[in-house]
Amino acid sequence: MKNIQCLLAKLKLKQLVEQSSEFKYKLKLCLALVIVLSFALPKIAQAAEETASAGFVGTLNSIFSQLVDVLNKILFFEIAGFPLIVLWLICGSIFLTLRMGFINVRGLKHAIDIVRGKYDDPNDDGEVSHFQALATALSGTVGLGNIAGVAIAIQTGGPGAVLWMTLGGFFGMSSKFTECTLSQKYRRVKADGSVAGGPMYYISRPLSDLGLRPVGKGLAALFAILCILGSFGGGNMFQANQSYAAVANIIPNLPNWLFGIVVAALVAIVIIGGLGRIAAITGRLVPLMAVIYILACLWIILINFTEIPSAIATIFREAFSPQAVGGGLIGVMVQGIRRSVFSNEAGVGSAAIAHSAARTDEPLREGLVALLEPLIDTIIICNMTALVIVITGTYQDTSIDDGVLLTTESFATVVNWFPVILAIAIALFAFSTMISWSYYGEKAWEYLFGNSSILIYKALFVFCVFVGSVVNLGAVLDFSDMMILAMSIPNLIGCYMLSGMIASELKDYMERLGSGQMLTYDDEVASRNLSQEVTSKH
Repeated sequence: MKNIQCLLAKLKLKQLVEQSSEFKYKLKLCLALVIVLSFALPKIAQAAEETASAGFVGTLNSIFSQLVDVLNKILFFEIAGFPLIVLWLICGSIFLTLRMGFINVRGLKHAIDIVRGKYDDPNDDGEVSHFQALATALSGTVGLGNIAGVAIAIQTGGPGAVLWMTLGGFFGMSSKFTECTLSQKYRRVKADGSVAGGPMYYISRPLSDLGLRPVGKGLAALFAILCILGSFGGGNMFQANQSYAAVANIIPNLPNWLFGIVVAALVAIVIIGGLGRIAAITGRLVPLMAVIYILACLWIILINFTEIPSAIATIFREAFSPQAVGGGLIGVMVQGIRRSVFSNEAGVGSAAIAHSAARTDEPLREGLVALLEPLIDTIIICNMTALVIVITGTYQDTSIDDGVLLTTESFATVVNWFPVILAIAIALFAFSTMISWSYYGEKAWEYLFGNSSILIYKALFVFCVFVGSVVNLGAVLDFSDMMILAMSIPNLIGCYMLSGMIASELKDYMERLGSGQMLTYDDEVASRNLSQEVTSKH
């Protein structure tokens, strides 16, 4: 017996050594890439900036501009004044809200209990806790959309766009619930305990069961391709570009290549560690950055406390004002809903990849956790940004044409050093978004090409962090944003088709919860111990 235990201990030690060696090898590769970037790419970046109009960057922008024009005609084809993609997303979220019986309202208290860890069982399959899954997914959505996106919505749609943005977040809670429940239900738990999940799996497997294997595989592959492209652009280069702009605003003459190298190195160190490290970092970073930003917003709101009723009245009045913006009432609605989608990504399916890795034996439980994301991201944080902008009145300054600058100016009206706090928040938001989207893209890459080539994806992702910091690729980023929006097409097809099954399982889940059959983890342990005591006495 001792020999067997000794052998097992040796095998476990060998496995740990191999894992450590593999991690060190991957880390060295990524750091080698960063070192190459530090020596070679500053000169390349300088040359690219000098020849952007006629060189490679200019050519790349020209090619993607044509693609963007074509996609714009398809995704933003207007039906009754509403762009097709916006209509697709909002109709989907309203349908799922009704189909699930307003789970975004009646499931709220239970969702908070789950995140607090009351139902966490460390023995369940999965890689991270409910809270860590929520933090990872939130770090992918809470970001520049909450700072620049809100400002853009107000600039283009007036203060009234905030109301429609909030309603978009409210209905989006049901979309998040559905897609994340499906991701848990159809995930694959590998022999090593790691998890593969997301729309790729809940689109392909059910359709295959219905005899539509080619359709299911095709839609799943389409989602994976869109997710990879979206991760390189909107989830990476855009974040790096905007965070550099914010930091450079408080540190003049900061070389963009130096900023790019530092951020690329930090991203490389985190993503090499896999989901465990990503979850650990985001689990600390997301609450920290949210607290910093919310406290700064609250400070401004409280200083202007007497202006709050007027600001809220302005938002409601202009939400229904036909002259609020070009396109009238529909124009205001479109701007608000569109920014809501960009902010919380409800219906896009990205967060479902993170939630699939949560430790639980109840898929619906993780879906309930996920519905908190639009609540925190859009209904709370975005509205705080909106109140700051409307209360300070900076949105009326037509000379400011940049979302980040408008929010920065709003903060500066109260305390001149507040833009420093904002720059720190933007940098943290951008960094957490990048590491979360690296995981989304990694899982999509794994679905298409297998696990053996994951390092190629990670190297490309780190490279894109640097590129985003030093080169302004406007059309490329527009293309990437469209990829993220287009992810909703295959994702919501899967949600529509499987909504009846989820509604039925939800009814059973809520009945068990209401009847007291569903015990918290502490109650389960106490019940188990009591049963053992009774058995031992007999």
